[in-house]
Amino acid sequence: MPDHPEEHIGDRLRSVRKRRGLTQKELARGAGVSLSLVSKLEQGELTDTRMETAHALARALRVPTTSLLAAHEEAEKAPASAEDRWAPVRNALLAPVDTLDEPPTVEGLRDALTAAQPLVVGGKFAELGALLPSMLRDADAVAQLGVEGRAVRIRVLQLVGWLMTQTRQFDTADIALERSLDDASDRLQAVATANAQCWLLLRRGRLAEARELATRWADEMEPRLSRATMTELAAWGWMLVRVSAAAIRDNRAGEAEDALRLAHAAAVAMGREYAPRIDVIRTFGPVTVQLKLAENESISDRPDLVLKRAERLPTTALQAVTKSNGNRHLLTVAHAYTRQRQYAEAVGVLSDVRKQSPEWLPNQRFARDILGQVVKRRRTLTPEMRELADTVRLPL
Repeated sequence: MPDHPEEHIGDRLRSVRKRRGLTQKELARGAGVSLSLVSKLEQGELTDTRMETAHALARALRVPTTSLLAAHEEAEKAPASAEDRWAPVRNALLAPVDTLDEPPTVEGLRDALTAAQPLVVGGKFAELGALLPSMLRDADAVAQLGVEGRAVRIRVLQLVGWLMTQTRQFDTADIALERSLDDASDRLQAVATANAQCWLLLRRGRLAEARELATRWADEMEPRLSRATMTELAAWGWMLVRVSAAAIRDNRAGEAEDALRLAHAAAVAMGREYAPRIDVIRTFGPVTVQLKLAENESISDRPDLVLKRAERLPTTALQAVTKSNGNRHLLTVAHAYTRQRQYAEAVGVLSDVRKQSPEWLPNQRFARDILGQVVKRRRTLTPEMRELADTVRLPL
């Protein structure tokens, strides 16, 4: 991290650029950004920038992304209206435990978690959010019944953390995941929560913390491949994926490649996509690794390789992974089309995602960035583009 965090990114950018002997114009060209942006950053007219832009500048300067950033957190959270929408979940998470007229049972709450899995798979955020307040109250009650009750509460809290991270309710997600980690009584419970915490840190742009946490848990969970269970392999594989995701965004390509190579070994040992019981959000296997390879190629600005990898995937591949991971891959493909100036194809992919996952897409800043690049290069906008702009809240 920078030695002087009180400096803004422009100070650090100017210092590194001069040490590299580059002009602002040369840096802008190498990073694929505008000269105006570099100038405004260095002059302090802009004091922050998107993580993707910081990564592009760092790649051009051949330094880690975190060397340009102070303690960075994505500036944009969900709008206030969304915070109001999720207030019942947040209130149930923070409320003291009430005495319930009809005490819940561990079996009943476990059945409720099972019944909620199709909502997770289908990206039905509103329906899932409607169930969670009562599930949280029941979880607090059954946790008083012993180890099995606490194990079920852990899963409920992980589910809350997942949904709140998806919908950019980051502070609420953090509380849920911290409580889940406090309840954990074994490594598999703890690493499942750590996996979600790493994803939360990545969405907040806190690369160094995500990388450190993921590395620690990957080392902790490294199994003997010949004896490991599917759950152990999936847990280890996911932590390696998180290491890779943090490393590639921090311009540490070698480390990212090594982590995904090990994740691929775990996936090969598994032989197929696998999800622990009542936990589809932790689905992991060979297809998941392929999607993450494509994502890393996108971040490394190799759109041609992204499209080639996507073409090689079987048509049914995305059905084997979680909906959110499949959708994220489609955004990666749309971004690759945009980088190749195939704008119609990019809009087509975005439209397909909107039709399939209308509650997921509005929470993706990446989608708005992709569409913004398309709109910038088009003289006229089609009705389809305008509908997408409304969905991702892109001003026209």
